[in-house]
Amino acid sequence: MAISNIERRSSWYDLIDERGKKTKTLPASIGEIEGFSSDFFVVSRSSWYDLYDDEGKKYKTLPESIGQIVAVSGNTFVVRRSSWHDTYDSTGKKINTKPAR
Repeated sequence: MAISNIERRSSWYDLIDERGKKTKTLPASIGEIEGFSSDFFVVSRSSWYDLYDDEGKKYKTLPESIGQIVAVSGNTFVVRRSSWHDTYDSTGKKINTKPAR
């Protein structure tokens, strides 16, 4: 199911699908949600970024040293690293680097 929204409720996150139904509830202790698309979402936790699929399962962890998350869209996310923008795919593989403007 595709993610249409992630709602924070007290100390929980509810994953909402495209039909408006809650599909999964996760504890807010997983970290802070940085952004989401229909297929995955990114959570910051301590010094790490965790990637979760649309079913709420963590499948990848990346160090926060890759940069600061600036956008999550489609099957990619963008981080700002110094004066660079790095684009990663949803598997956590860097696919592009451009100078930040």
